[in-house]
Amino acid sequence: MNLRRGGDLGRPLVIGHRGAPARAPENTIASLRAAVDAGADIVEFDISPGLRLGHSLDELPEEELTLDDALEFLGGHDVGLHLDIKLPGYEDGVLEALRRHRLEDRAYVSTAFALTGRRIAARAPGCTVAIGYPRDRVGISKLRWPVPLTRAGAAALRQAMPVRVPVLLRWARANALSLHQTLCSRAAVSVAHRLGAPVLAWTANDPATVRRLVAAGVDGIVSDDPEMALETLATLLAQ
Repeated sequence: MNLRRGGDLGRPLVIGHRGAPARAPENTIASLRAAVDAGADIVEFDISPGLRLGHSLDELPEEELTLDDALEFLGGHDVGLHLDIKLPGYEDGVLEALRRHRLEDRAYVSTAFALTGRRIAARAPGCTVAIGYPRDRVGISKLRWPVPLTRAGAAALRQAMPVRVPVLLRWARANALSLHQTLCSRAAVSVAHRLGAPVLAWTANDPATVRRLVAAGVDGIVSDDPEMALETLATLLAQ
């Protein structure tokens, strides 16, 4: 799946984070539908052990969804699919589900675990695999700065990202990079692009962050509110 910025859109892709949790509870059919209705280019959702949608087994929605449920719903809509595998160990089940629903060409996989990246790359050589960094152990996707880092620590890590990017991609056998938005910079994006890897930034939930990420050159913007992200991008393109 081609995630590189450019082409007909002329803007970064907008990716609904766990659907559109600004509009409906995350990792639910309602949230996936909200992302589709908002016009998201791609809908992302989490896959926990047991092929259930949820950030972890402790964070499953009240109305639990299976991977098959999500694929059946999204397969009927003209959107891309971003499957975030939360732990190693069930990669084969994810790939089998994509094949069963005939969605391999519309989907890609992300993970914060290099082992999972290597397994996906070995079992499905044509699949786009995004390595996520840093690992979202404590819900940092919902925060402006990674915990437990301070602003100064995040800034230092951002400065180091251009050096880390090649290592992350090589270690996971990944061909895309999924970075927390505070770690995105023109330098890091440029390094990834030189290596042929698009950069996805998570999670941008206000117009200022969206604008900064556009300036950094990212290829995709992950947001809890894809409608806001699309409106912000439309305003930028109109200027």
